[in-house]
Amino acid sequence: MAFTFEELKVKTVQQLREIAQQTGHEAVQGASQMNKEHLLPALCVALGIEAHEHHAASGIDKTSIKAEMRRLRKRRDEALNEHDEMTLNAIRRQIHHLNHRIRAHTH
Repeated sequence: MAFTFEELKVKTVQQLREIAQQTGHEAVQGASQMNKEHLLPALCVALGIEAHEHHAASGIDKTSIKAEMRRLRKRRDEALNEHDEMTLNAIRRQIHHLNHRIRAHTH
């Protein structure tokens, strides 16, 4: 049976050890002594799957948001050099808001 990283991640250590025993791959040698933190990446190597999660931003255009943030950072630097506190605070709030939008959609 083929597993995904997410499926393996929610399994118990005992279940992961049983899967490791069934594979017989050298990457999982000594699986009975491994904890979940070490066993999970070894199983990923043995099963040939990626050993990390992908966080896809759904419902937003992350590229355009990042471009807007770069533009705002340049404006922030200009406001900082000109000692314009009101503009500086407004730009910082906009950057914060855009960061929050990206983080809220990467689940």
